[in-house]
Amino acid sequence: MDTMRDRFIATTTRLLDEDPRLALVLAEISVAGFEQAQRRHPDRVINVGIREQLLIGAGGGVALTGMRPIMHTFASFLVERPFEQVKLDFGHQGTGGVLVSAGASYDWPAGGFTHMAPGDVALLDTLDGWTVHVPGHPDEAEAVLRNAAAGDDRVYVRLSLQSNAEARPFAGGRFLAVREGRGPVVIAVGPMLDNVLAATEGMDVTVLYATTVRPFDDEAVRRAAGDRADVVIVEPYLAGTSTPAANDALRDVPHRVLGLGVSRRELRRYGTIDEHLDAHGLDPKSLRARIAAFM
Repeated sequence: MDTMRDRFIATTTRLLDEDPRLALVLAEISVAGFEQAQRRHPDRVINVGIREQLLIGAGGGVALTGMRPIMHTFASFLVERPFEQVKLDFGHQGTGGVLVSAGASYDWPAGGFTHMAPGDVALLDTLDGWTVHVPGHPDEAEAVLRNAAAGDDRVYVRLSLQSNAEARPFAGGRFLAVREGRGPVVIAVGPMLDNVLAATEGMDVTVLYATTVRPFDDEAVRRAAGDRADVVIVEPYLAGTSTPAANDALRDVPHRVLGLGVSRRELRRYGTIDEHLDAHGLDPKSLRARIAAFM
């Protein structure tokens, strides 16, 4: 199976052929994958070099001309390093564009902490008007990319090497119910779904699957929760990022929320993706113990 990043390259190459409004702005990362697209569309495939602030600034300039920019690099260089440009060149200017990241929270551990971005979604939460997609499978990544490219709004697509075995249909921003029970509601975000399903096997819980986390699907959470609610959110980025959103969704009913995700503690022995999952308690065995204790 291809990776989400592979699918992004293939899908965006086709989208550039299909839609003359689109432009792609790169900062060296994935340039080799877009050689064909650059030959066909040299005026709409722009590589600014290792200048991430310029990446966003150039994308913002493209947006001001009425075109639809897609900007891509590692998450830490796309959201964290040029955050001021994201805030001003899109939010303040009132323009739209698509940020597509790679690397996620710890997809390339050998790159060290400079290439890790567990706080990216929490950082975007400080800004208004961003749609955030966290696909859990390459097929889902293609669906959200096509949806994002066709719009005019501000969109962040967070890609990862972690993937679920099975793709779920793109629900247009709604959470999907993949398991129903009478106990707590467990929200699995993107590539966390398979681990959550394994962790909750045999438990009397409802599992909701989220590939679009902003806007947060208040209606689905309220419907699943009923009059009283215990909610667990399992996210592949900073633990607790969506806890305020769940609290807001359930503000009229008694509830508890447990936010599980990547801890703030920096792991200085970088290891592998699976070792990071274990260390942050996001493997099925650890998730089961933490959810059971909450219940």
